[in-house]
Amino acid sequence: MEEPKVFVSYSWTDQAHQELVKHWADRLVADGVDVILDIYDLKEGDDKYAFMESMVTDPEVTHVLVICDRAYAEKANARKAGVGTESQIISGEVYEKVKQSKFIPIVCEFGEDGEPILPTFMKSRMWINFSSSEAENENWEQLVRLLYGKPQHVKPKKGKAPTFITSDTPLPTSEAFAKFNSLKQAVLQDKKGLKHYRRDFIDSCISYADDLRVRERPEVESMGEKVLEDCGKLKAVRDHLCDWVLLESEVGDDEAFSEVLVDVLEQLRELKSRPAEINSWNDSWFEAHSVFVYETFLYIVAALLKSGAYSTLHEIFASHYLMPSSDNHGRSNFEKFDCFYGYSETLQAVLAPEGRKLNAPAAELLKRQADREDLPFGDIMQAELLTLLMSFITPDTRWYPQTLHYASHGNGYPFFVRAAQHKYFNKLSIITGITSADELREKVKEGHERAGTDRWYNFHFERNFWSSMNMDELDKLK
Repeated sequence: MEEPKVFVSYSWTDQAHQELVKHWADRLVADGVDVILDIYDLKEGDDKYAFMESMVTDPEVTHVLVICDRAYAEKANARKAGVGTESQIISGEVYEKVKQSKFIPIVCEFGEDGEPILPTFMKSRMWINFSSSEAENENWEQLVRLLYGKPQHVKPKKGKAPTFITSDTPLPTSEAFAKFNSLKQAVLQDKKGLKHYRRDFIDSCISYADDLRVRERPEVESMGEKVLEDCGKLKAVRDHLCDWVLLESEVGDDEAFSEVLVDVLEQLRELKSRPAEINSWNDSWFEAHSVFVYETFLYIVAALLKSGAYSTLHEIFASHYLMPSSDNHGRSNFEKFDCFYGYSETLQAVLAPEGRKLNAPAAELLKRQADREDLPFGDIMQAELLTLLMSFITPDTRWYPQTLHYASHGNGYPFFVRAAQHKYFNKLSIITGITSADELREKVKEGHERAGTDRWYNFHFERNFWSSMNMDELDKLK
């Protein structure tokens, strides 16, 4: 980082003004700025004008602070180069000799019209208000940041083009995107009517996904290609809902947000079911939405882990979800979180390499669609591992961890690794509702037996995921 070197140009208006300029110079020196000021550096017998011009044109001087009061403006406008008694005042001629961005006008006075008093040749430049002690304190950081080349507001790194630009297929989710931005502003500004903004956003997401549900026999040569295409279109909704969860889980009320999220998940569950108006169908028609709901659920879990919304995670794993009427065949009216599980055998034909069979085609698709930098595929695997643990300790639930087919040897999951420490185990306790590590281990063992994990094949390194969950080390570091 380049250390700034600053020359101060000002009018010798009176003793009080000179003392004020020295005060500012002293304060800059205290902040690490090399300040050149006549009071410090001009010696008896030195040519004042030559000194001023040499400092302005010196390439080592990074900035020139022009202390602009009424006297400075009048004298600068009236004088010519090298003429006049105020030799510390920059003339238009000297000003034009160097790059104009070098000059920073410091405004000490405002006219009756409310405009800053500046020399004519500086009227168009950006300025900093030091017209009062309050203004000085308010804008001091701005000045120092400018001198060091570290502005408060930095242009963000250019991102990727939106999916609706790069995708070969139209993704008409601009309505949901616009409504999310409205919701975001409402949340951040604590606007009234938050429920209205949220409802509009959620409705637009659900409506878009619902429009893609198959309601009549698809006229396609390959159902696998149809499922793949629809999953690609639905990914935009996954991302919109992820952005919403990350936003509200970090700034909103946990209890209120949890209630809303459970309701949204219930709506997602409805999307993977057979539309009520259909009487003749093939289960493959609904596979795209089955995979979409499975994927979105894991992304929501990952987002909640990322934002530290452990109470909300407990709620979504503990809640009961109303079963869609088309899937209720005389059973209970409610389901647990395993209702969000999804798979697709149809994708096998379009995703598997020639001569091979995928262990979990849906997981292969999730891996291919894992393009979020804030929630990489490793985070999604960790979310599924947590969901698997919850299925072990929750009676009458089943979950087959499809994405964990892609786990590598010694693959550590940060949330579980950190849970060896007591303070991090407490976070896992909030999610599970179990405060004792020994009790959790016992329940996980029971869950292994209930799930029959010893019959699970094609996981490279383990079938019970005990070590992946760091079970032996939980809560060992007090």
